Amino acid sequence: MTSKAKHPLDHEPTAVAYARRQSGLSQTELAKRLGISLALLSMIETGTRNASHALMRRMATELDCPKVVLERKRHQDESATNGGAAA
Repeated sequence: MTSKAKHPLDHEPTAVAYARRQSGLSQTELAKRLGISLALLSMIETGTRNASHALMRRMATELDCPKVVLERKRHQDESATNGGAAA
């Protein structure tokens, strides 16, 4: 049985995969550099597991990109549905 990922995710799965490919790293190489399992990285890239803020910082460092590139963009309507105040 698989559990659902946190919704909304803190990271953007497609951005993580794109940044990894742009850096020339395979999933295996990046997982090894991050000290996480290949399975976890795969789940992060497919959006079935959430990447913590600490892990996103480490990914940004390894991928040589700003952390903000990997973060999920928040929209006003999304924050209102999740109990957040719209700006």
